Amino acid sequence: MTETVDLIRDLTNVYGTSGFEQDVVKTFAKETEGLGKLEVDGMFNAILRRKENDGKRPVVQLDAHSDSVGLLTQAIRPNGLIKFVTLGGWVPANLTAMKVVVRNRAGEYIPGVVATKPPHFMTAEERKGVPAVADMSVDVGSSSREETLNDFQIDTGCPIFPDVQFQYNAEKGLMFGKDFDDRLGAAAMTAVMQQLAGEQLNVDVAAGLSAQEEVGLRGAYVTARKIEPDISIVLEGCPADDTFEPDWLSQTKMGGGPMLRDYDTTFVANPAFENYAAAAADEAGIPYTRAVRTGGGQDGAAIGYWKGVPTIVIGIPTRYEHSAYNWAKLSDVENAIKLTLALLRRLDKDTIASFSQF
Repeated sequence: MTETVDLIRDLTNVYGTSGFEQDVVKTFAKETEGLGKLEVDGMFNAILRRKENDGKRPVVQLDAHSDSVGLLTQAIRPNGLIKFVTLGGWVPANLTAMKVVVRNRAGEYIPGVVATKPPHFMTAEERKGVPAVADMSVDVGSSSREETLNDFQIDTGCPIFPDVQFQYNAEKGLMFGKDFDDRLGAAAMTAVMQQLAGEQLNVDVAAGLSAQEEVGLRGAYVTARKIEPDISIVLEGCPADDTFEPDWLSQTKMGGGPMLRDYDTTFVANPAFENYAAAAADEAGIPYTRAVRTGGGQDGAAIGYWKGVPTIVIGIPTRYEHSAYNWAKLSDVENAIKLTLALLRRLDKDTIASFSQF
């Protein structure tokens, strides 16, 4: 348990929005050193192939994405404030007054805040609404455009990250922090590769840590082409619905175990593989839910679009995704790891072939 918490802490505390995933890749590389051959490309996709692979067995692609939602400097205003655009699907109300860090041209992390007008200066109408993203700014304490550019060394293209440190309540098994979408999936995938070390399977396994999921599943299109899988398991931090849906409709509950996603707006799971995973969970006594979502998307769509391989998504329930502040249960991560291991230890050539029969 302690090792898993430490792994999650290390992966969630590093900064890594879309296009700027280098520190996440560094952490992944450190945690998986010696487990196989690691390849990193110019998008910062990382692919780890187990050293036990022999190239003669069906290939399973594990996937998790390294990026999280963030911001990107668009321009510096005359008063020194930073005009930004969003990377990924933010709700504007979740941005105001958020603590951030800006990575400047020198690679230093400069603290800042998404600036808001004090209520003393707001009109009655302004108090009721939320400013548009185009009207928001990040304030690093500068008083002029020249100071921001020259002293703080911040200019167009500098990434901006939520600044939240991981916390763990051991008594409750509760985790609080940022970027649980999808660092929890990345942690689960890392732990799976660690626990499989030295074990012989009936499949070859390649773990793809895909970049730029939040801006169009871009990295997964690349990793799928490089790995050329026969089947795929996507590990994803997925939005919990237990704080606003009635119990009968809640399909992603924090503490309810991993979610097997049947459908979202980009993806339909292979039904045979989905049912196989559910049966494996039942046999192993692993709690889980199944979900049909009316929104969202994830890397399984990109992997499936490329080659049509049977694909499932194992989701880890996360409260308040696409905001800076997330809650999750350690037990859900651990059960996602257990389910993934159970599947990898059961899969073989004939079983995988059966998922494509009609």
